[in-house]
Amino acid sequence: MFDILMYLFENYIHNESEVYVEQNELTKELERAGFNHDEIYKALNWLEQLADLQHSDEIPYLNARADHSIRIYSQEECEVLDMECRSFLMFVERIGVIDSTTREMVIDRIFALEKSIITLEDLKWVILMVLFNVPGKEKAFAQMEDLIFEEPNGLLH
Repeated sequence: MFDILMYLFENYIHNESEVYVEQNELTKELERAGFNHDEIYKALNWLEQLADLQHSDEIPYLNARADHSIRIYSQEECEVLDMECRSFLMFVERIGVIDSTTREMVIDRIFALEKSIITLEDLKWVILMVLFNVPGKEKAFAQMEDLIFEEPNGLLH
């Protein structure tokens, strides 16, 4: 499913192509690209659920606005998100790329991927997808793009 999300992101969203393609047409294109029908359905459902998160009053953590909250991860979350991923989430939150609400959206979408282990690269792309889908986060999206695509210059100490 993650491969399909990456394909969609790179071919439609990141390239600023027409995002509003009919689902049947998109499904056919993904099948022609070699993706499994069940996985296509899961990926499209993942994106639909991401869009729904923005408008949900039923999810309490999305309505909370704790500016200086500390996230305590459950054992299950620690098994999926290793220390490097959790540290990166804390880093991007501290520098203002994400806030507590978008952090929780990212974690929600990570677990919806149904992967037993998430790599740092996977996490970065999920953050980027979430930021793209949240209105008013254009600057944060650009910052996250820079974190993903910029090559470090000079020596790192």
